[in-house]
Amino acid sequence: MAAPAKPLALTLGEPAGIGPDITIAAWLRRRELGLPAFYLLGDDALIAQRASALGVDIRIAAVSPAEAAAAFTDALPVVATGEHATAAPGKPDASSAPAALASIRQAVSDVRAGRASAVVTNPIAKSVLYRAGFRHPGHTEFLAELASTDGHVPQPVMMLWSPRLAVVPVTIHVSLRDALAQLTSDLIVSTVRIVATELRSHFGIARPRIAISGLNPHAGEDGSLGHEEQTVIAPALKALRNDGIDARGPLPADTMFHEAARDTYDCAVCMYHDQALIPIKTVAFDDAVNVTLGLPFIRTSPDHGTAFDIAGTGKANPASLIAALKLASRMAAATP
Repeated sequence: MAAPAKPLALTLGEPAGIGPDITIAAWLRRRELGLPAFYLLGDDALIAQRASALGVDIRIAAVSPAEAAAAFTDALPVVATGEHATAAPGKPDASSAPAALASIRQAVSDVRAGRASAVVTNPIAKSVLYRAGFRHPGHTEFLAELASTDGHVPQPVMMLWSPRLAVVPVTIHVSLRDALAQLTSDLIVSTVRIVATELRSHFGIARPRIAISGLNPHAGEDGSLGHEEQTVIAPALKALRNDGIDARGPLPADTMFHEAARDTYDCAVCMYHDQALIPIKTVAFDDAVNVTLGLPFIRTSPDHGTAFDIAGTGKANPASLIAALKLASRMAAATP
C-alpha cells in the first residue's frame, strides 16, 4: 500500500475572524466531502472556545505534523505555534497579529521541510497586522519573502481559480494610478510565463490557452481610446508567442468573460486587480480559490475576508475554504 499523502498545513488566519469557524465547519464535513487530511497551526484552546461558542461538539487533538494525518479521521488536528490567541469573535486584540503571523511562518516552514504537502491560509486582517508593524501589502507578498532563497525573492502571481473561470491580475494591490505606472511589457511577460508553467505543472494542462485582456475600453479601438495595447501589451504577446505560449489578445475585457468566451481559454490574464476579480466574484463568489503561483510551494486560500461581523455566529460559509483545501490537494498530487 502506498504511503498516505502528507497533510495540508492550514493557517489560523485572524483569530477573531471566521477562520476558526470555517475550519471547524470544514472538518465536520470531512467524510461527507472526502476532504484531504489537514492540520491547523494555531491554539487548541482558542479552537475549543470557538467550537463552544458555535454550539459544536468537536474533538480536538494537539499533535505534531507527523501525527496529523492519523488523527484527522477522529479529531481536528491542531499543531501549536507557541503563540496563544485570546481574541474574542469579532474583536481582535494584541494577540491577533503574533498568532496569525506565527501560523503563516510555521506553515511555510513545514511545507518547505516536507512535513506538509501544501499551505492553505485562512483570511487575515491586514489592518490588524499593520497596527502591529506588518510591512507587506498582503499575504501574497509576505509569502514571497518567506519563500526567498539566498536573498532572491520570487515573483508571486495571484490567481483566482474556480471550475468556471481562472483569472490573474498583472498588477495587484495598488491604486489604479499606480497600476498604470507599474504596467510594463516585461511584467506581463514574466507573469504569463509563470501562469503557463504552473498550469502545466500543477493543473495538468499540457498546452495552456491564456487570454490576455486589453487595458482600455474595447482594447483601445486601434489606438483611438488609448495606446497601451499597441505599445505595452502587443510586444508582450509577441515575446510570449515566441516562447511557444498560446497567448491570445489583447481582448476587450467587456466581452471576454461570458460563458461561450470562457470556454476558449484556461486562464484570463488581466491588467489590474478589479478587471480580473469582478468577473470571477460574479460567477463564483462562494467557491473561488486564491492561489499564489510562482512560489516554491503550493499555496491556496479562501477568496474572502475575515467577516468580523459574523464570526462566532455559525453563519460563515466554509465553501471557499473547502474548495481551497481540495484544490491544494489536487495541485500537490499533480506535481511531478
